[in-house]
Amino acid sequence: MQAVVQAVNPIIADAFALYLKTKNFHWHLSGPHFRDYHLLFDEQAEAILDSIDPLAERIRRIGGTTLRSISHVHQLQTITDNNEAFVKPLDMVKELLSGNRHIARQMREAMELCDAKRDHPTSNLLQEVLDATERRIWFLFEITQQTQ
Repeated sequence: MQAVVQAVNPIIADAFALYLKTKNFHWHLSGPHFRDYHLLFDEQAEAILDSIDPLAERIRRIGGTTLRSISHVHQLQTITDNNEAFVKPLDMVKELLSGNRHIARQMREAMELCDAKRDHPTSNLLQEVLDATERRIWFLFEITQQTQ
């Protein structure tokens, strides 16, 4: 099960990083689509945050340990932070789209590993989280198509 732990913990770290990036963009948004994006980013941040606890608790149930601190998140995250003072709204959308796609890829890889290790409950949980991630991807992708 250690291989599953090593596959899922970076997903959890990236979920924390993507959550904070989404909230960052929610807080610092401006422009003509302010209300729509502000509400969307808040909704998406909440969905990301809601995915973290079930994944971390699953890791504990299979005998692993999970994240302990912000520095631990930083060690494992593969999604880059954005500390810019100003980001254009469409660039925010594109960056969140990229981050969600990245996590979706990680989840698919982890699901394959879980299935190979016969850890179907973890695979099923990842499938549920992936479905919510794909919904976020869909919404963000459609925004990028409307503004081109």
